[in-house]
Amino acid sequence: MASLQNRRRAILIAGIICVVGALAGFAGLRYLAPANSAGKPEIYTGLVDGVGAGGYDVVAYFTDNKAEKGDPAITATWKGATWRFVSAANRDLFNADPDRYTPQFGGYCAYAVAQGGTAKGDPEQWTVVNDKLYLNYDAGVKQRWEKDRANYITKAEENWPKVIEK
Repeated sequence: MASLQNRRRAILIAGIICVVGALAGFAGLRYLAPANSAGKPEIYTGLVDGVGAGGYDVVAYFTDNKAEKGDPAITATWKGATWRFVSAANRDLFNADPDRYTPQFGGYCAYAVAQGGTAKGDPEQWTVVNDKLYLNYDAGVKQRWEKDRANYITKAEENWPKVIEK
């Protein structure tokens, strides 16, 4: 009888652990976990399926110094993602030099990449440093990243692109 109770208890505990792990993943709490899939796309498009930077105009960060949602009718395609822009002029700037405007680390959270993992990059949580665009997971992560961003950028550059190749 005691053996049956112990087995049931072990199954219950294992089930709870699985549910908690699944909920943590759905809540987006993976940003400290290393990438462990059989490879991830070079450009993060999880916010809007197939669309880079969640549909925000990546040129506007540089020209207007703000996050602006792009127009779905004004687009360019680069590295398998669709990029949206607020104007044809911004699209043309992008097409002339997409590497200059696209977020570093494919739009994944710069802090997460510095930690050896990946997480979504939120286009509302952005910084331009040395003429390069970086996205962070959320406001709290961005605040942490801002405290030592030069160091985090160095670490992220060391980890990229290994974190998406795992």
